Amino acid sequence: MKTKLLSRCSLLVFAIFILSVFPESSNALTVQRWLAQTVYVPVYSHIYADSRFKDKPFQLTAIISIRNTDLHLPLTIEKVDYYDSHGKLLSHYLDKAISIAPLASTRYIVPESDTLGGSGAKFIVSWSSKDAITEPIIEGVMIGTKMQQGISFVTNSQVLSGTIEK
Repeated sequence: MKTKLLSRCSLLVFAIFILSVFPESSNALTVQRWLAQTVYVPVYSHIYADSRFKDKPFQLTAIISIRNTDLHLPLTIEKVDYYDSHGKLLSHYLDKAISIAPLASTRYIVPESDTLGGSGAKFIVSWSSKDAITEPIIEGVMIGTKMQQGISFVTNSQVLSGTIEK
């Protein structure tokens, strides 16, 4: 009898503890909304797919995909700059800012024949929005084929700076 009572008391104390540590929530997901970001996107103009051929890199086409995930608001892409493995600016991909509609996307391509970027190439992308929006998805997509061999992979971006909705 005493053990049963202690067991029930322990269960009650545990339940009270859980409720105090994890208060009831509304099950609503809070999504961070952004006004602007500068993003680092790693890409590869080539990789070394076989250690026997260190002097013969596997050339790749590098694509960055920018996807506006907001259901209602556009975003403005202000800068898309391409840098090589040493941090040297190789190319500005935008002459002027462009708007990306809600749920729309765009891409920028570095062709397989462009070997200047090297295995440590990267893009710096800056975007903004008049009103706070859901964070866009910005990824690098690499693809290459040689004879009967093909390779493809995706890289994620890293936010370097940004302004979050207050």
